[in-house]
Amino acid sequence: MRAGLIVLLVLVGLNLRPALSSLAPLLARVQAETGLPAVAIGALTTLPVLCLGLFAPLAPWLSRRIGIERTLSLSLLLLAVALALRASASVWPLFAGTALVGAAIGIAGTVLPVLVKRDLPRGADLMTGVYTMALCLGGALGAGLSIPLAEWLGSWQRSLASWSLLALVALVCWRLSAPHPIPDRVARRQVKPGRGLLRSPLAWQVTLLMGSQSSLAYIVFGWLPLLLQRRGAGEAEAGFLVGASVFVQLFAALAAPWLARLGRDQRPALVVLRLLIGVGFSCLLQGPPALRWPGVVALGLGLGGCFSLAMALLVLRSATPAVAGELSGMTQGIGYCLAALGPLGVGVMLQLNVSLTGIWIALTAVVAVSIGLALLAGRRLLLDVDENGQFVTRDRRG
Repeated sequence: MRAGLIVLLVLVGLNLRPALSSLAPLLARVQAETGLPAVAIGALTTLPVLCLGLFAPLAPWLSRRIGIERTLSLSLLLLAVALALRASASVWPLFAGTALVGAAIGIAGTVLPVLVKRDLPRGADLMTGVYTMALCLGGALGAGLSIPLAEWLGSWQRSLASWSLLALVALVCWRLSAPHPIPDRVARRQVKPGRGLLRSPLAWQVTLLMGSQSSLAYIVFGWLPLLLQRRGAGEAEAGFLVGASVFVQLFAALAAPWLARLGRDQRPALVVLRLLIGVGFSCLLQGPPALRWPGVVALGLGLGGCFSLAMALLVLRSATPAVAGELSGMTQGIGYCLAALGPLGVGVMLQLNVSLTGIWIALTAVVAVSIGLALLAGRRLLLDVDENGQFVTRDRRG
């Protein structure tokens, strides 16, 4: 049962990034065929991230009413439909499908940490690294295969639509292999979100940490191919470089939780990984062409490790699965809404003809803020609920 659940989590995780990373390499073709202005193309990269945040808080509510398993099935079905709808040169289906993609991923991504905390409590941080690795693999496949699929299938629309098949496979496997019980009334009496959680400094530290680092990740998904093209890389080469960077995230995502266990808390690992992100952006946006591959590796190691540890923090900072669900909803809800400002900001800067050096300075500033948040969120603290139903922070022992 344990091995089967891990396999299912990996299969689900594979679906939560191709929908985001597969669009960026095709943006030039989308713009050429649709005639959309640069601002609208920028909105396409921002919209799914914004919807991730807007719909993530819906996941705990759905889980209490129809169960975690059914919530995940619903999100996979929505993802498959949204991917098919997005594959259109018409503006409204393109934007509607893109928004629904973000909604589906926001719901699914929020319930995954709760499943791990509930069903794999021992070594939950390491198991989080496993499915995070699957997310990174899906992102790498989406970025690296978009152009080849468009060439093979004959259009960028078919390239985007092809990812709905992977979502359908995951849905069928999850629906047939995992039990889908309906929660009884007692199970529905979970910790509910409220002022107590929003007043928790620890919850906000984890939330802002997730938001700052996710903004960098979605800038990579949404704009790095175009930024590399402006530095002289070809369309296919830029997509391949981003795909390779995301592929490197696989190893960092799996290794980061082990690395974090070497210290008393997660602060050293979180800081080192963020420094790697800064080095990666510097090499790619300011360095000579010879530093592209070192920059790709550094950026991949930093982003993959940071994302894996951020997801692990959702279970490491939660005393119970119920708390993990609420923290996950807040962190991914508010965090991804903040993360949407990242690709939007880059799009605005490009519209205003800001230089690559100016964009690099802005990204470096975000990295610096993220390091400060890592020093706070990485401490050995635990979010719990007291006898009055209020969220409290306790020292984490052991």
